[in-house]
Amino acid sequence: MNGPEDCTAGVCITCSDQALPVRVVRLLEGELAIVDAGGVLEEVSVALIDPAVGDTVLVHAREAIAVIAHGNAGRGDDDEHA
Repeated sequence: MNGPEDCTAGVCITCSDQALPVRVVRLLEGELAIVDAGGVLEEVSVALIDPAVGDTVLVHAREAIAVIAHGNAGRGDDDEHA
């Protein structure tokens, strides 16, 4: 990433001066996750939180800093695991 010129769709969770809400799409090894940032998929660290796929997390400088809404996937509170 070289800065704003690399950003698409007006959303960049890497170089933004503010934390942005994004949805967790996939959890990876090494405390990383793929998130949907307004139609753009980005890899972020989730070392500070315990998210599940489908959760909305607050991200600043590629670091997820809070889970702000829980999705249903992976939490055991849906009917998909029957």
